[in-house]
Amino acid sequence: MLVLARKPGEAIQIGDGITVHVVEIRGKQVRLGIEAPAEMRVLRIEIHERITARDVQTVDLARHRNKAMTADEKQSGPHTQP
Repeated sequence: MLVLARKPGEAIQIGDGITVHVVEIRGKQVRLGIEAPAEMRVLRIEIHERITARDVQTVDLARHRNKAMTADEKQSGPHTQP
């Protein structure tokens, strides 16, 4: 991890398309401004983690349902369309 010291009004550049500005420091809170291409998703980490956890649960549920359907087919035989 790269750790940098910046003052309000200063910024860092990430690659060619992302600029992070230090907008304000109040006590223990730092306000950042982020310039990034519109197609790039910028999320707070807690939101990203919530989305990732929900996606993992969705995949797990789909796998569970698929296994249950496969087990049902083994018991009753394959279904054929008329």
